[in-house]
Amino acid sequence: MQSDRRKFLCNLVAGGLLVNAKPAFADGSGAVKAIAFDAFAVLDPRPVFALAEKLFPAKGAELAAAWRTRQFEYTWLRTVSGRYADFWRVTEDALAFAAKTLKLDLTSDQRARLMDAYLAIRCWPEAPAALHTLKDAGVRLAFLSNMTQKMLEAGVRNSGLEHVFDDVLSTDRVSAFKPDPRAYQMGIDVFGVKREEILFAAFAGWDAAGAKSFGYPTFWVNRLNQPAEELGVSADGSGATLDDLVRYVGRKRS
Repeated sequence: MQSDRRKFLCNLVAGGLLVNAKPAFADGSGAVKAIAFDAFAVLDPRPVFALAEKLFPAKGAELAAAWRTRQFEYTWLRTVSGRYADFWRVTEDALAFAAKTLKLDLTSDQRARLMDAYLAIRCWPEAPAALHTLKDAGVRLAFLSNMTQKMLEAGVRNSGLEHVFDDVLSTDRVSAFKPDPRAYQMGIDVFGVKREEILFAAFAGWDAAGAKSFGYPTFWVNRLNQPAEELGVSADGSGATLDDLVRYVGRKRS
């Protein structure tokens, strides 16, 4: 499954969906005026997958892995084929497919509970302090995510982060999921600063590669300690938490 995902992403590169741009910090200044966050760099999805294990003992981890993989493959396939549907629909379709693949009897109640778990997620433990540190330093902050506006706003509300973000950008605005350049362009359009002044904080390796290819300075919040995707580009920095991101930004702004 991992090798299939890499092959698919490599095909996106070959097809021009990931377009190489000017390397981040090429001039050595590295000024960071704004940060665009993938949702899961801030919001912790683990309770969703813990619920899968609770509902399907001994099968939950396998269901969660298949669900998560198909979830993002559907976003890429829908973008490439021009058949956009929002992330809620994609997530529900991916759950149904994963359950069928594993021959699990997914009831309508179980499906609803797993989907609604996305509306109950909260931020990672260190996120509030780290985000406030960045905001207090004058860095503008926004989500730039495949998730729907409703999902993002629920996560912000659940986490008590209502006054932290300058904007909440869902790919629904452009009807194209990351790593399509139209999705990443939202950050430039909203922040109104140069591309190289916007740091993208990715959760997934493929998103880090996509943002870097678009031309954003990129920091990979690699919470799961995953290897980098083999896509010919690397994030400018990486760390396990937002505390690492704060230190990275501090060095770039000093």
